[in-house]
Amino acid sequence: MKKKMVSMMLVAAMVTAMAVGCGAKSNSANSDKKSEKENSITFMAPDWAIPSDDQLNEFTNETGIEVKVSEVGWDDIREKLATAAAGNKNVADVVEVDWSWVGEFKTAGWLEPLEISDVDKEDFLTLDTFTIDGEILAIPYSNDYRIAYYNKSQFEKAGLNEAPKTYADVLEAAKALKASGVEYPLAMSMNAEEKAATGLMWTAFQMNGVVWNDDGTFNKDAMMAALNYYQEVLDADLIAPEDKTASGMEAYMRICSGTASFLVGPTMFVSKTQNPEDSSVVGQVEPILAPGKEGTAAKTMALPEALGVTATSENKEAAKKFVEWYTSADMQKELNETLGSLPTRSSVLKELVADGTIANAGAMLEEAELIASPFPNGVPAYYAEMSSAMYNAIHKMALGKATPEKAYDEMASALNKLLKE
Repeated sequence: MKKKMVSMMLVAAMVTAMAVGCGAKSNSANSDKKSEKENSITFMAPDWAIPSDDQLNEFTNETGIEVKVSEVGWDDIREKLATAAAGNKNVADVVEVDWSWVGEFKTAGWLEPLEISDVDKEDFLTLDTFTIDGEILAIPYSNDYRIAYYNKSQFEKAGLNEAPKTYADVLEAAKALKASGVEYPLAMSMNAEEKAATGLMWTAFQMNGVVWNDDGTFNKDAMMAALNYYQEVLDADLIAPEDKTASGMEAYMRICSGTASFLVGPTMFVSKTQNPEDSSVVGQVEPILAPGKEGTAAKTMALPEALGVTATSENKEAAKKFVEWYTSADMQKELNETLGSLPTRSSVLKELVADGTIANAGAMLEEAELIASPFPNGVPAYYAEMSSAMYNAIHKMALGKATPEKAYDEMASALNKLLKE
């Protein structure tokens, strides 16, 4: 009996030990899975924002955080975020945030607020664009602000020895250029697409320093001044017929082909106009300060890209480390070389211009100091609908189907409805 009792006790002890052992293995496996999950993040962005494998491996070696890349078309990012949010799922930990999306993303609650030092706040040129109600929702990584370009050679051939300083100067110079043989001297987007809307925004902003009132409505005086300028350009036949139907980028590229003599456009043309693969007028085009009303503009508009951390991320701290690394000064220099991204840090931009990495800079640095947001309350959640109303009205003007007054009324009416919703 005693032997039987001892045997039973040994069996029980073995079973208990096995159970404990299995439990330990199970807990260890769960812990490993949790640790693996905490040490990896997903980064969703367009192809132009994806670092090289070597750069990503460097980040992983420094932090222990693995980055899984989800390369997605720019237009698809909003849709994927919306679909994931509707299903209460996380599509990525770090995502591309375009300047025009930030209001919508804020209202939808898709982004985790971020914190950066006061020194960094001063260094990032376009941080205000991604700040709403005091919350920083994304950190800009790719700069793009509006600067003017003029073909100095064509201006001189037309007897124009000075760069234009006001929009009135631009108009008069364009007429002289047309008379000298440049058939369509101004490159402007007037098709029914986003670039036509932003073009009107920065024209109004550069002319009058304002686009919207504090209550979100259009500033009528500023908008009408810009629309009347557009009408004068159309009446004098100063833009190419294709500028009314082609993409905005195709219109801008005319400064590189020599079929246009003047452009207010993206900073990328600082490089494009000097690249023989893009330009047939290398050495002729100079970046200058954007025109204004009584002199060069006191403000200019930026259209930057940023990175944000999703509110649904389960690895927010790891995601924030990635954003901090990606937007650091050292990485901005590297990404300028590998991806062509224009730095969003003032300190880095100055360094790259000073050492000649960015050539033919012209007024680039001076213009960068004038960057400001035209949105008094941040980019609104209804931006896409408002922009659509703007570019459709502009396109009607371009086709001769609307006067500046009618175009303004259409835009203002659409915006007022959006404000009431």
